[in-house]
Amino acid sequence: MTKRTIRRPELMTMVPLSDSTIYQMEKLGEFPRRFALTSRCVVWDYDEIVAWLSERKAAQRDSESRPDVKRRKKRPVKTV
Repeated sequence: MTKRTIRRPELMTMVPLSDSTIYQMEKLGEFPRRFALTSRCVVWDYDEIVAWLSERKAAQRDSESRPDVKRRKKRPVKTV
């Protein structure tokens, strides 16, 4: 069975997050980890990325609540 892998440009079209956000989420175990094909080429497993996106989408549907904007670090909402 052949597994499909994707490189960074294709990943960026699928997941609209910055490189640093993806790497941080990988480090925390919140995003599928990349692996090295060669010393200069890293890839992600396509099926793992699709599964991760599906999980995020399902979690969004299950959770009816919105993020607490008062907890934002930048531009917090002022309470009157």
